[in-house]
This record gives sequence, C-alpha cells and structure tokens, in this order.
Amino acid sequence: MSRPDGVPPAVVTIGYAARADGAGVAYATLTRDGNRERTLLRVPFACRPLPALQGRDVAYVAVAGVAEELVKRGERVGTLVLADERLVMDLLERRVLPQALIVPYVALRCHLNRLHGTAVVASGAEATCHDLEARARAEVSLDAAA
Repeated sequence: MSRPDGVPPAVVTIGYAARADGAGVAYATLTRDGNRERTLLRVPFACRPLPALQGRDVAYVAVAGVAEELVKRGERVGTLVLADERLVMDLLERRVLPQALIVPYVALRCHLNRLHGTAVVASGAEATCHDLEARARAEVSLDAAA
C-alpha cells in the first residue's frame, strides 16, 4: 500500500527501549503538515543485547523495525529524528563498527534505502524523542515486572 503523491512526507520521531533479555518496543510519531496530523506507531522488536555495545545494538534493531513498518505501511518519510547521535553519525560517516554491529547495520541500511531519500537526524533536545523513550522504558519495565 502506497500513499498518494499529494500526501506530504512525514517527519518520524523515534524512541525505544529494551529489557536485558532483548525484548523491546519502539514508538514513533509521524507528523505531517506542521503538527496538524500526527500518528503514533508501536513496533515490538527483539534482539540479543551485548553489554559492551552500550545499547547501540538495541538502537539499530529498534530503528530498523520502525523503518520496516513504515515501508509496509507505504509511508512517505522525509526525516527520521532520533535522540541517539552515535547511530546517526554511524550512518552518516560510515564509521568502522564493532563486528557485532555489522549485520544490524546492514539490515538497518537496507530498510532505510527502501524509504527512498529519507534523512536521518539526531535531535537530543527533541522533547518528543524523550517522551517516546520514556513511554517505551515504562512499557518494558512493566513487562519485566509482570
């Protein structure tokens, strides 16, 4: 399913969290036409977090999951906004990565390529990023307590 050409591209802001066992959830808001049209997505994901990577592996899998969902929905995306500046710099600078991040990096790149020209930007000051991350952290902590 593809959106009609007249629909403006969305700005997608993403926040995510995962438990120590790798079960996680990502939330994304799709904003169009200023702030007049907003949609909230919830995307569960699973990974095998490695403590030495300090959450970078979780970030790759979470953002790839959101990108995959956006592709499935046929969304036109102009910009992905993340709080994680390291992930954005990994994508922009094509840095040398730890061996354990190579497959998640390639998977993420494949999903982003399918979004055709989407910019990925870091915005640590973006309140929506922090709100979405807080929501995801609350959900995974509640799941862990259950």
